[in-house]
Amino acid sequence: MRFLSKVILGAAMALGLAFPTMAAERAIIVLDGSGSMWAQIEGKARITIARETLSEVLAELPDDLELGLMTYGHREKGNCEDIELLVPPASGAGPAIAAAAEGINPKGMTPISDAVRLAAEDLQYTEEKATVILITDGLETCEVDPCQLASDLEQQGIDFTTHVLGFGLSDEEGQEVACLAENTGGKYLSAADGAGLVDALTRTVAEVVQAEAVAEPEPAPQPEPTPAVEYNLKPTVSLSEGGPDLERGGYEVVWSWYKPNADGTEGEHVGTDYYADFEGDLEPGDYILKAEVGYAAVSQPVSIVDGKVAAPHFVMNAAVLKLHPRPSEGADADGNAALEIRHDGEYVTTQYGDKELVVPAGALEVDVSIGEGKVTRSYEAKAGEVIDEDVIVGVGLAFFTTEYVPGQAVEDDIFMEVFDAKTALDGTRNSVAYNYGGEQDFTLPAGSYVLAYSLDGTKGEIPFDVATGERTDVAIVLDAGVLNVVAPNGDYIEVLSAKPDIAGNRESFDYGFGPEWMTTLKAGDYLVRTDKNDATSETALTITAGERFELSIEAKPAKTKTK
Repeated sequence: MRFLSKVILGAAMALGLAFPTMAAERAIIVLDGSGSMWAQIEGKARITIARETLSEVLAELPDDLELGLMTYGHREKGNCEDIELLVPPASGAGPAIAAAAEGINPKGMTPISDAVRLAAEDLQYTEEKATVILITDGLETCEVDPCQLASDLEQQGIDFTTHVLGFGLSDEEGQEVACLAENTGGKYLSAADGAGLVDALTRTVAEVVQAEAVAEPEPAPQPEPTPAVEYNLKPTVSLSEGGPDLERGGYEVVWSWYKPNADGTEGEHVGTDYYADFEGDLEPGDYILKAEVGYAAVSQPVSIVDGKVAAPHFVMNAAVLKLHPRPSEGADADGNAALEIRHDGEYVTTQYGDKELVVPAGALEVDVSIGEGKVTRSYEAKAGEVIDEDVIVGVGLAFFTTEYVPGQAVEDDIFMEVFDAKTALDGTRNSVAYNYGGEQDFTLPAGSYVLAYSLDGTKGEIPFDVATGERTDVAIVLDAGVLNVVAPNGDYIEVLSAKPDIAGNRESFDYGFGPEWMTTLKAGDYLVRTDKNDATSETALTITAGERFELSIEAKPAKTKTK
């Protein structure tokens, strides 16, 4: 643990800032809270590095140093007035500043100039000596000239100074904000990483400190030890860069950590935990931490150091898909509707019913099916976007009942198949759906169809139409009866038409084997032929609709061969 008051005082003396004892100067640190602070340096977000730097450098300050914290861009996107004084200047404010920095959630614009001006006004710069320390990773985005502002503040102030710490800025970018420091007599310091930011902040705080002119300043008292925490990993996650962190009770987050392979890929699985507010206690070392929210997943390397809390942030680059599949306008969402989701042409998942899902941003295609009806929706989903849509599939219900005669239901498994009414050039029709049972229903797109049915020796077709959102009832009356044949010899039994056609052939309706066999036939005349042991018999009969015909075939002895 550094004794930073000694370090800062030492730095102040090295910079030639030893003064007689006088009232402490007041200063405000302005910390960049814009969305670009989620950008990473060596796998760690800039805002995380800035928080750790503040915590380290301000852990122990001289008693008479009055320091405050201001930030911008942390509450709203696109709002140049999103500037807030989080900690008013006060002595002993280091812990409060570090704690306030932990709560900053970068997401908005970069109003550097207005933030520096407001900080100067809070320090009453026209009446007292005042210093602003600006930490920024970006340039002014709110159409105010920072160079002109600096000159105006310098002219109006009693003794006003701005120090600028350019965090991750290129040399060219640094020159655009350096005038804030140069025009007020301050310093512009560049920091490329965490160590550089610690050094730059230490030096600028040292500029503020007014040390007593003594050969050896009294050593600072030993600070109280920092209470041990029960965790060393506290990740956060958002669906989009600059978006709000997910919270417990919202979308489920799955955390998994792995030992890294030599090539940096996921190796041995070490552990898994859940919830957006997960706090982990891992053995010190290097890991690959994966965050999964719905069907989006992101991984990044994380180093666990003894005595420190790693706080990586995960941007899922994901969208929320809320789809409500409805058979027709105004109908309830269908709980059996199937949703097949593809991302960039690759299959993701199939879900059912009214769904709210987190999916990767990008090109999405969803096939929404209700019964035999299907529509496809395409989306170009942006990170953080919520797509909320009623998907109207446009189907109706066709309900079929079957009777031998009116009032006499068929309980057997009659076969039904639905075809498109339109025939192809070769005379065939497209099959849409089929099933077995005396009562059946089919959910179909609006249109014209033909139902083909068959039960034993009974067949037929019925045309019907379906309208969106409506039920069509179709009663199938077979006009049929049942034939039951008893053939003790286990004869081959075949039902033929009563009359042959012009070529002398009889139509075959159904066949089976004894000793007992049953079939369903339309009302009419038939010929029943039996054949066993080279003995053939034919019986003419009439089937009456709604009735059962019992036919017994007399057993015949087998023919014997003569010598």
